[in-house]
Amino acid sequence: MTVMTDSELKTQGYKLLVEAFGDVNAERFIALTLREPFDYTEWRRTHLYLDNDLHSLAERAREAGRRIREKDALNAPV
Repeated sequence: MTVMTDSELKTQGYKLLVEAFGDVNAERFIALTLREPFDYTEWRRTHLYLDNDLHSLAERAREAGRRIREKDALNAPV
């Protein structure tokens, strides 16, 4: 893995957020992380399940994304 510049890292991160969450929820995620104190290192220890293999983590991520989309659909104006 090559080390990216700060600009490349931010650009790739934003692209991944938009791909995973869509434009609106990516923006919401960014706003949430900016206004709330957040310790990524501590969060990673307690939430990423580092003992799982890559496929298990990917499945967990897909499932979390599905739950978010379902919740958003339930809360969408009619």
